[in-house]
Order: sequence, then structure tokens, then C-alpha cells
Amino acid sequence: MNLSRPLLLASNSPRRKELLTGLGLAFEVKVKEVHEDFPAELKREEIAKYLAGHKADQYLEDLEDQILLTADTIVCLGDQVLNKPADYQQAYDMLRSLSGTHHEVITGVCILTSESKTVFHDITKVYFKALSHEEIDYYITNYKPYDKAGAYGIQEWIGKIGIECIEGSYFNVVGLPVQKLYQQLSELGFLKINC
Repeated sequence: MNLSRPLLLASNSPRRKELLTGLGLAFEVKVKEVHEDFPAELKREEIAKYLAGHKADQYLEDLEDQILLTADTIVCLGDQVLNKPADYQQAYDMLRSLSGTHHEVITGVCILTSESKTVFHDITKVYFKALSHEEIDYYITNYKPYDKAGAYGIQEWIGKIGIECIEGSYFNVVGLPVQKLYQQLSELGFLKINC
């Protein structure tokens, strides 16, 4: 599978790198420090899409004949956004709030070239069983999920023992809705499948 232009991934996430590689796409990683503030009036998917687009905008002046890909994943419990926890207590409180209920994982994605900007999102509903204090403590102590929105990774231990079911894309929860990305790249004319 080939892209019509070189692909730049603006993310250090090992999970996003792995998912793009799994799609059969060649890419380079280019990362800048970008503040992840957003306007207070934004809600849920608006936040994820804003952040993905905002990140992409920081690269626009450096783009030549390339495709830039940015993404931002948030976890929403109702209208409350659970960002990356700063410490053990925040991670514990987040997982306790997710325990025994469902929440939504929303990833905003931006595909940027020097001529066009496409922003889209995907939503997956995730159902957690009731987690015990010991399970939450074990996970945080051993996996230190401080780089993950909502304080968990679905592909890690807590996902294997705690998630009862999901509605929507598993890969969206990992951090990139690859099926929708593939569809968008195809519709934009950037993707060609070689026999």
C-alpha cells in the first residue's frame, strides 16, 4: 500500500506508531511541543477535534509535499473529560470513577497538507466491571498509566481483566481509529493499494 506523498506522524505514542505500521504505511515521526489547552466552552468530540487540529496547525509552515497526521484521544465520563493523571491519587480517582459503569473514548484526527485540512473523530463506548481497590492499586503501581487519558490503556492488564465489552472501534480506544483513517486517506485520494 502506498501513499501519494510522504506521511509525517506528529506523535511520540508507541501505540499510534504500531497501528500505522499495522496498516502497512511508511511514515516518519516529527514532534513539536504543543500546548494542549482548549476553549472552555468546547464539549466532548469538539475538544478532541480541536486539539488534533490545533496540533496540526503548528506544523503548517514547515509542510512541503507531505501529509501530516495528528490525533488526540480523550476519555469522557458523561460530560466530564478525564485527562492524563498527574499522580497516583488522580489515577486512582479516575479508575474508581470508571469502575462499574461505562464511558466514551473519543479520538480526534487531523490530516493536513499544504492545500487541505480534514478533521474527523470516532467514539467508542467502554464498559468496565466493578474494580476492587486491590485491582486499581495493582494496575497503577505496576503500569504507571500517567501518560494515558482516563488513566488506563485498554491493551494493558486493566483492559484484559476489567473491560466487559466495548461498542465501536477497539483501535480508537488504543489511540487511533485506523478504519476511519484508512477510509479518509482513500477518499482524499492519498492512498493506493498495489497488487
